[in-house]
Amino acid sequence: MNYAIFRSEPIMTAHDLVQIWSHNQGEKKSYDSNLDIRALDSYKNLELVPLNSKYVKGFKELNKEYEKQHNEKQKTERKERQRSYTQMLNQSRNCVADE
Repeated sequence: MNYAIFRSEPIMTAHDLVQIWSHNQGEKKSYDSNLDIRALDSYKNLELVPLNSKYVKGFKELNKEYEKQHNEKQKTERKERQRSYTQMLNQSRNCVADE
């Protein structure tokens, strides 16, 4: 019998992207001790937006124009209000991506 699992979950920080990539690819160290998880079958996972790299790198590639706009805007901000692109993503309390 075949079945599919479809999850839709918001990803709130760039760090979460790293964790989710490791989970989806079956590369977490904790999976080595769980015999129910077969990392060799991770190639069967279907990705709606396939990436040839890790999620964070792919995310940066997909959003490079937005990051460029953010960096330009930061040049006009007061020094105490300036934030890097990653800081803005992590502190915004908005959904960075969806899994």
